Amino acid sequence: MYIVGVIVLLIHRMTAVFGKLQNRTLELKDGLNILEAPNETGKSTWCAFLLAMLYGINSRERDKTGFIADKNRYAPWSGAAMSGRIDCRVGTDEVTLLRNTRRQTAPMGDFQALYAGTGDAFPGLTGQNCGDTLLGVSREVYERSAFIRQSGISITQDAGLERRIAALITSGEEDTSYTEAADALKKQLNRRRHNKTGQIPVLEGELQEIRRQLSELNALEIRLQDMRRQGEVLSRRESGLVEELSLLDRWEAAQERQALAEAEDAAAQAEQTVQTLRQSIQADRIPENETIGRLRGALVNLETTRKAVDKARAERDEAAKALLRAEAAVNESPFSGQTPEQAQRESSEPPKAVNWNVWPGLATLILGVAAAWAAFFATASFTKNQLLSAAVLVIILLFTAGAAYLLRKRAIQSAQCAALEKRFGTADPAAIATLADTYCKLYEARDAAQAAANGKSATAEALYNTLSSNEQAILLEVRRFAPAAFDSSTADSLLRACAVRRQELTKAEAAAREARMRLELLAQKAPVPADDGAPVAPPARSREAVTSELAALRTELAAARSEGDRLTGQLHALGDPVVLRSEAARLEEEIAALEGEYEAIRLAMESLDTANTTLQNRFSPELGRRAAEIFSALTGGKYSGVVLDRAFHLSAEPAGDSVYRPSALLSSGAADQLYLAVRLAICDLVLPDEDRAPIILDDALASFDNGRCAAALRWLKEEGKRRQILLFTCHSREAAFFAGDGEVSVQRLTAEP
Repeated sequence: MYIVGVIVLLIHRMTAVFGKLQNRTLELKDGLNILEAPNETGKSTWCAFLLAMLYGINSRERDKTGFIADKNRYAPWSGAAMSGRIDCRVGTDEVTLLRNTRRQTAPMGDFQALYAGTGDAFPGLTGQNCGDTLLGVSREVYERSAFIRQSGISITQDAGLERRIAALITSGEEDTSYTEAADALKKQLNRRRHNKTGQIPVLEGELQEIRRQLSELNALEIRLQDMRRQGEVLSRRESGLVEELSLLDRWEAAQERQALAEAEDAAAQAEQTVQTLRQSIQADRIPENETIGRLRGALVNLETTRKAVDKARAERDEAAKALLRAEAAVNESPFSGQTPEQAQRESSEPPKAVNWNVWPGLATLILGVAAAWAAFFATASFTKNQLLSAAVLVIILLFTAGAAYLLRKRAIQSAQCAALEKRFGTADPAAIATLADTYCKLYEARDAAQAAANGKSATAEALYNTLSSNEQAILLEVRRFAPAAFDSSTADSLLRACAVRRQELTKAEAAAREARMRLELLAQKAPVPADDGAPVAPPARSREAVTSELAALRTELAAARSEGDRLTGQLHALGDPVVLRSEAARLEEEIAALEGEYEAIRLAMESLDTANTTLQNRFSPELGRRAAEIFSALTGGKYSGVVLDRAFHLSAEPAGDSVYRPSALLSSGAADQLYLAVRLAICDLVLPDEDRAPIILDDALASFDNGRCAAALRWLKEEGKRRQILLFTCHSREAAFFAGDGEVSVQRLTAEP
């Protein structure tokens, strides 16, 4: 239930856990309240809090690009649950409004209205109707009239505000809105026809489809008759081709009987040929094919063996030549006649020196001894020193002995080198060792050549013995049925002749079998004899041509019948033409009725536009007059008139000038003053006098100059005698203007520490 009687809302105190406000309290008084605070101290948050306490928070709002839902924007910074309290006077009663958050999905959804000091519930107030009941208007109307922000000072159209204004200038009922009525009529108009959508286009489409179906039915019936006539023609052609095939069957049966008789003669003749060949082979004692093949294979192998004998003899001769070359190489070596061990030993030991020259060494020794004694006596005679003489003697003797030894060794080495040169042609030990190594390799190569020659000779002899024994055995076996076979070539020729005669018998037997099989196959067909035995004329065309034409004809006939069945099915699927024509008539009637409704709704919309224009002519002057009074007061009489249409497009008339200036041509400050004047005029006209809803201004005077700000403050103070006004401002000029004025409450808010 709603409260009955006069309601005057006066807010004493607000306490908020809301956004950045953490258990902050704001004390308010009757009349004009100046709330001064620097930016970012919560002025706009207090305004949003008051609106949330009165009307609640829409929990279904979602964040969008460039927009944050109130439930997220004003979530307490401390993380606590969103809550609030307002102590106020409603009429003559002191009431406490409480909102708490019980569920995170419904912030401030728990609402209570209590009598102050008692805890008893205040009747008639709920979380849904609190603002509508206490202020007398919906949230949309309140936000577009008495709730004035600097960023939202301009006026926007709303169906609720429109209904409220219409109630003031018409019957007083708030259930009519031109916009809603026009929207409803437009929806009905669009429901019937909107471009290519709506009931009429849908029915026209259905009617067009039915007409298409009727046209298709007529075309299908014509095609079905054509298919039936084509099927009859093809059936007659099929009967003619079947008769032609019957004549072909009779002619082919006669040909088969003739072929059977010929096959019987051919089979008998083939059997006679086989019998004659068998008797001839038996008389000449021709062996079986297996014996012939084995003997011919043996002759082929004999030729292979003969080639192997020739090859072995050639290899034997080559081995003998290689042996002769190896023996010649060994005999040419200086070590010829020796074993490899003897050659290695001789190459490593120097030869004995014989006939070496002893005279140079002997002469050196004799001369040296003589010289030593001469030196001894000479030294002794001159020096008289026996030791020195003896030393000279020893030194010369030692030198003479060394020289004699070296001459003897050189003579022996010269004799040895001469012996090596004579024996090997060189005195170099390394060259002699190389000759010895070469001799060892040649010796081994000669032994290997000897072994190879012996092996090749034995192989050639063995192959020749095998060839001779095999050839004699084969010739003895061949002469049993061919006495003239005394050599391999004759035996091979006789075996070839035997194989030819056996092959003739095999071919004759195969021909006899084929003749018998053909005879049996023709006999199995058992051709039906001719009815009258009369000869049958040969057909004009082959069976393949007739069969091919008949198959193509039957395919064409099947296609014609299938097409006829398909057309019949389509006719049944499209439905009864009578029903379709009846449905088309019904759709035409419905379309005509909807066309009439469409025209009636269009006329109704024209009438509604005319009525709206008339209502606007009554509405605009009253609101314009009151807005002009306030705007003139705010601008110090610079403007005398205000004009606005139903969509709240504003124009101002300067004093002494009859040309109206659209709001877009005014300065931003003058435009804000014009919109504020219209807002305050709407508050006078729209807000109920009995409820006297408070006016909330959030930095609404920020763009006013000092003079016009003072005019606005004087007007607000006067309006504060009729209702409570909360003016939030970031400037100090408002507080300074009312300094010492006891009728105006001035508070300076600070940021929370």
